Amino acid sequence: MGGRSRNNRKEKRAGRLGVSVMVFLLLAVMSSQIVKLHAKEQEYQVRENALQEQLEAEQRREANLQEYEEYIKTDAYVEDVAKSKLGLVYADEIVFKEDKAQAE
Repeated sequence: MGGRSRNNRKEKRAGRLGVSVMVFLLLAVMSSQIVKLHAKEQEYQVRENALQEQLEAEQRREANLQEYEEYIKTDAYVEDVAKSKLGLVYADEIVFKEDKAQAE
């Protein structure tokens, strides 16, 4: 009978050791996965911040374009273009031109 109890003890010890090794391996794998996920989360956070900034910049650009669109529909825009690009003036306006010979 003494041999059986020794075998049982050895089997129990081997079983405990096997379970301990499995638990340790499981913890090691889970820890590495947690570290990988944390790193990936930080990458995604940086990317999200960059995309958020890009979105805000595009929204500001859209607002500026809408303002410009409203401006080009006004008479003031037409007048500015006529004066600057075409050189047109009102009949009652006085225009002073620089003498190019004296400017040089």
